[in-house]
Amino acid sequence: MTHQRTLTTAHWGVYEVEYDDAGQAVRLHPFSKDPDPSPIGLHMLSDEVARLRVRRPAVRKSWLEHGPGSHPERRGQEPFVELPWDEALDLVAKELARVKAEHSNRAIFGGSYGWSSAGRFHHAQSQVHRFLNSIGGYVRHQDSYSLGAARVLMPHVVATMEELMSLHTGWDVLAKNCKLFVTFGGVPRKNAQINAGGATLHHVKGGLYAMRDAGVRFVNVTPTGEDLDTGGDVEWLAIRPNTDAAMILALCHTLFVEKLYNREFLDRCTVGFDKFTPYLTGEKDGQPKDAAWAEKITGIPASRITALAREMAATRTTVSIGWSLQRSHHGEQPFWALITLACMLGQIGLPGGGFGVGYGPVNLMGSAHPKYSGPTLPQGKNAVGDFIPVARFTDMLLNPGGRVSYNGQDLTYPDIRLVYWAGGNPFHHHQDLNRLMVAWRKPETIVFHEQFWTPAARMADIVLPATTTLERPDIGYGSREPFLVAMKKAREPIGEARDDYWIFSEITRRLGADDVYTEGRDTMQWLAHMHEESRQKSAKVGVPLPSFEEFWEAGIAEAKGENREPVMLAKFRSDPAANPLKTPSGKIEIFSEKIASFGYDDCPGHATWLEPIEWLGGETAERYPLHMLSDQPADKLHSQLDHSPHSRATKIKGRQPITLHPRDAAARGIAAGDLVRVFNDRGACLAAARLSDRIRPGVVRLSTGAWFDPADAGSNRPLEKHGNPNALTLDIGASKLSQGCIAQTCLVEIERFDGPAPAVTAHTLPGFAASVS
Repeated sequence: MTHQRTLTTAHWGVYEVEYDDAGQAVRLHPFSKDPDPSPIGLHMLSDEVARLRVRRPAVRKSWLEHGPGSHPERRGQEPFVELPWDEALDLVAKELARVKAEHSNRAIFGGSYGWSSAGRFHHAQSQVHRFLNSIGGYVRHQDSYSLGAARVLMPHVVATMEELMSLHTGWDVLAKNCKLFVTFGGVPRKNAQINAGGATLHHVKGGLYAMRDAGVRFVNVTPTGEDLDTGGDVEWLAIRPNTDAAMILALCHTLFVEKLYNREFLDRCTVGFDKFTPYLTGEKDGQPKDAAWAEKITGIPASRITALAREMAATRTTVSIGWSLQRSHHGEQPFWALITLACMLGQIGLPGGGFGVGYGPVNLMGSAHPKYSGPTLPQGKNAVGDFIPVARFTDMLLNPGGRVSYNGQDLTYPDIRLVYWAGGNPFHHHQDLNRLMVAWRKPETIVFHEQFWTPAARMADIVLPATTTLERPDIGYGSREPFLVAMKKAREPIGEARDDYWIFSEITRRLGADDVYTEGRDTMQWLAHMHEESRQKSAKVGVPLPSFEEFWEAGIAEAKGENREPVMLAKFRSDPAANPLKTPSGKIEIFSEKIASFGYDDCPGHATWLEPIEWLGGETAERYPLHMLSDQPADKLHSQLDHSPHSRATKIKGRQPITLHPRDAAARGIAAGDLVRVFNDRGACLAAARLSDRIRPGVVRLSTGAWFDPADAGSNRPLEKHGNPNALTLDIGASKLSQGCIAQTCLVEIERFDGPAPAVTAHTLPGFAASVS
């Protein structure tokens, strides 16, 4: 018997759900309309994934026996006690009430950093923030680990990252008009498997291949040549990591001294160029930022830098920059320099010219589909004004009352007593995880909603089992994606898992705030309400959507309409006065008076070359001569589904592979497949060697996502056994402006590990105690 398939959405794609004769979901298939589907989510129904599900509410033994704050050093080491839902919910409600009464809502941190699940109603971050707002508010985070520096910088200079991402010139326009595509940091197709809210049609491979077929020439400036696949020739300039700002400034210098820049565009569409040029020429500091200067910093020959600048000025050129470049010390500078370079070329707003920030990090950029308002869950109003830049989480826990500069403000770290987390895994995203483990002992209570026994869940006090997207109805929507998906419930929850909405409804009922939280709606009523709001807003921009009943019956709806801005910033270019930007001047700010007014020594008023912290003095580089890059993995989204068969198949000896140049491996007696110890002063981890000549000598790459697996969770600096690079990364802010994470500024050494290999235990269940003694 053939059963009609339903659809479900994950961040890496739409999948078709196959059912057996009994109506049970048994298998997932790629979306038939997707030209380049991602395999990551195909194993969501597998037994291997289900094995690690959180099946019942669980409370850490010491916390249950002795109350909040009891033996926090035992988090991650002692067993849990499983409780009935009513008892667990009573405990959570009682603890929230206690912290509010004794310390106020300013002592509650609402942690939900990460991609969680793709549905727009059961979006964990929206749910937990709405919940905490309904009971008086919480300390929030701002910005993201992926874009900490750029999200703060770019609104000062040109526009918000969200606006720019949705406005990128389409792949079809690039294929027809671009002649030279220069990318700093590649266009990694593996990253573009995903889109926030769910990818439907993956277009990066098709876009790049179409550009190649049209004769576009590609130059890839990056330490690793594996991050751009066009199906054809690519010129690879193997730059030294963290030096892109210097090379971009040298390109600007050549354009300036050879009078190849577009003065008309600069005068009409930008401000501050004349304040930037004294620095560029060396008039200000005695050092011209020329190609010879940049060669010593970047390792790229001065002759190639000079020639590239001339080539860019002579033809229709797009310059793109990867997000990884701003995840570094002074990460604002390469982005600001790239905007400056694009302004000097003067092609912003022209078909096939201008810039991208960047093509490839997610499926969104380059989409030709219309932009419209999708369904969203309102989060309510937060009565607490305190916030932190997201990457300063450990600092906040370790230094209550401490001060931190951020985007022209002076923030005070609150004293957090309770962390409430739903969606995301801080023991994946954060830097210097050994330092985070110490800070993790500070709160009195840590509550997690989780689907799986992740490292963070195992280090919590109270864990409430959450459903997956397959176990609840929802709506799948992603920005600039052509379809809305009716995500119908495909199977019953495993164990006693409940959706976040049910859990929060029960807790707010106990706290007398359920009317504020639920507004009297059940899940299906919320879905209908959110869809109708989206339908009304979308109609105003020329994107008609069917009624909720028609949409739900059909299972999918196509968002048809015109892409009103197929070329990024074309309207602004044509008439800056009539189409001003939201910057203080209304124009692109090569020099920002506002940033300059902050007086930050590590982020002045224009693009500047500033040496990364780990270069200073040279001693660190002598002891740890390899620069470690930690990129997005190809086999999962961050750490999601690390325990799936798809992810585990890419590991070597059960560990995450680390890529080395054969020359660096030979100097250390390392062969392909060897187990190696990667280390610096912050920590050490085990990984397995992978050799490639497509990485610059002196650089290694260890992708993120391996579940954190310390050999001794009670130690302040344990050996991480699984290959998690954040056991090694540096946890300081990119600058006083953004306080963004700087994971890509990290020096290490590697040695062959010849001793008995400790077992990987990341994918094992925690211990459970039968009862409280």
